Amino acid sequence: MPDPSYGPAEAAADARLSIALIHDRARVLIGSGAAVPLVLLDAFCARAPALRDVEVCQLLTLGPAPYSAPAYQGHVRHNAFFVGPNTREAVQSGRADFTPICLSEIATMMRTSLPIDVALVQLSPPDVHGFCSLGVSVDIVKPAIDSAKVVLAELNCRMPRTHGDAFVHVSRLSRITIVDHPLPELVAEPLDDVARAIGEHVAGLVQDGDTLQLGIGTIPNAVLAALRSHRDLGIHTEMFSDGVVDLVERGVVTNAKKTLHRGKLVTSFVMGTKSLYDFVNDNPALEMHPSHYVNDPFVIAKNRGMVAVNSAISIDLTGQVCADSIGPRIHSGVGGQLDFIRGAARSEGGKPVIAMPSTAKDGTVSRIVAELAPGSGVTTSRADVHWVVTEFGAVNLHGKSLRERARALIGLAAPPYRDALAAAARERHWI
Repeated sequence: MPDPSYGPAEAAADARLSIALIHDRARVLIGSGAAVPLVLLDAFCARAPALRDVEVCQLLTLGPAPYSAPAYQGHVRHNAFFVGPNTREAVQSGRADFTPICLSEIATMMRTSLPIDVALVQLSPPDVHGFCSLGVSVDIVKPAIDSAKVVLAELNCRMPRTHGDAFVHVSRLSRITIVDHPLPELVAEPLDDVARAIGEHVAGLVQDGDTLQLGIGTIPNAVLAALRSHRDLGIHTEMFSDGVVDLVERGVVTNAKKTLHRGKLVTSFVMGTKSLYDFVNDNPALEMHPSHYVNDPFVIAKNRGMVAVNSAISIDLTGQVCADSIGPRIHSGVGGQLDFIRGAARSEGGKPVIAMPSTAKDGTVSRIVAELAPGSGVTTSRADVHWVVTEFGAVNLHGKSLRERARALIGLAAPPYRDALAAAARERHWI
């Protein structure tokens, strides 16, 4: 480690030397979530105007994504495996690309059809054995480090040291930059009455001893808040935030009844507040694993009573779920939805759940529609969908005919839209 005189200026100089290893037409992966290497990213953006046709790949990240700005066209083109608020405009305007893919399959893609030349990552400092922890984001970063030709790392003393398949030896790093900055935080939005109602309906599907997959956002937080009277719940999820910590501290989540990794919280990345990052730091009750393991449907299915809760932008009366686009405009990504829907469906006593508000835009648009808008992507097929939940209740579509599905989903729609949906269903001879 450097002497006390090593500060931001020295770190910036080291970052510039690291970024000098990136060449024209390189494919660069940037660390995920709250583990974006900010100093390396600044150095990369400073050098980018001298580069040509560099491709930058990433999942969802917190903070800015300046390389997707118009000024970098011809120098850097962004390729999103999941579209977040910081890259959505660039993807929708055509300056950036979107690659639809399940999280479980990205590691294989990076070894075969989309090999990574350079990985820009943020890690914890090495321990006495020379191992750095990937901290809050193992997800696709671990396989990227394993396969990339060049690994450029920030070593941040504030990065939590997490357990599991979350380590890389310092000898694997091509260059290092020593930094000291807080991780970006994600603060939960307050719950409204619609979210609370959805949370209660989902909680009613959960049995004591079940294992949960929940993401980050208002609905997952509402579900977690509604589970406070449950017992011995487990966690096997691609990501989690502060709400899971609350249930651990209340003794609701114990992981004691899990059939896989008993006694352990299992995830691939976490995003939330500093309290969450403090909770995961050196916590042996938590195991971080790459997405190709956590999201493998065959691994997920080994968890008895696996309840997977995902959301949607819209669902049609046959059960087709669109979760990544608004018409042809890409909004997010496939993520882990299909991985967990299929894994939970094959779990003994499992329940795949799509949970969403019945309307959007302050009630002016129904999310339950006669047919998906032109250009909409089908994230979960009508053959894969099981439970659907809105604030008006929960229905299980699995094994139901189109007639039965249409009637059930109309009952989940907001009352002002039910007559029009029923008329559309009759026109299509579904009811």
